[in-house]
Amino acid sequence: MPKTILVADDKANVRNLVRDYLEAEGFRVVIAANGREALYTARQEKPDLILLDIMMPEMTGYDFIKTYRKEQGTPIILLTAKLDETDKVLGLELGADDYVTKPFGMKELVARINAVLRRTGTSAQVHESISIGEIHIDKASHTATSFEQPVNLTPSEFDLLYTLMSAPGRVFSRSELLLKVQGTTFENVERTIDVHIRNLRAKIERDPSRPEYIETVFGVGYRFSAQ
Repeated sequence: MPKTILVADDKANVRNLVRDYLEAEGFRVVIAANGREALYTARQEKPDLILLDIMMPEMTGYDFIKTYRKEQGTPIILLTAKLDETDKVLGLELGADDYVTKPFGMKELVARINAVLRRTGTSAQVHESISIGEIHIDKASHTATSFEQPVNLTPSEFDLLYTLMSAPGRVFSRSELLLKVQGTTFENVERTIDVHIRNLRAKIERDPSRPEYIETVFGVGYRFSAQ
């Protein structure tokens, strides 16, 4: 069964171009022309991935993420014409998994989509779970708990936490984590990892300002405490 992609953009030419290309690549595509329509379509169609423009009428991409992230963990790739890095970081902080800056190449877009879908797919053969201290993660069920409480993680946050917990005590550089989380470096925006780490700490640490588990190794990267 083909994967369903929701393309939400207020520019008809962008929607049509992306839809036609993705359908030629074997995807099923549904479209939305504004944020509210995107929210309705996402709820009805339950897409496997969402391509989301930031600046849309009626409801911005940011507002869409704030609302939809409370309901679903569907991976989201932002389509943004904004050049300011803080705008991209805001999207990541709200729960987006990646972003592509307009104008973008269609081959790169498809590569990013496939990379996200690969790492969010669940294999029947995977049954690995890891427990360190009060943090537990299970790859088969794609769930995590912290201090016996369930933690709602985005696909990127889940992959990042799983990577760190798979090798406690090992230091991962930002570029290494970016490669593991995105499946490719592309623009190599390493600050992406800092945002995901900050979000993870807020979700799993007792006191995010004094993390017990996700440690910063200054000048190098991050590691998960071996406890």
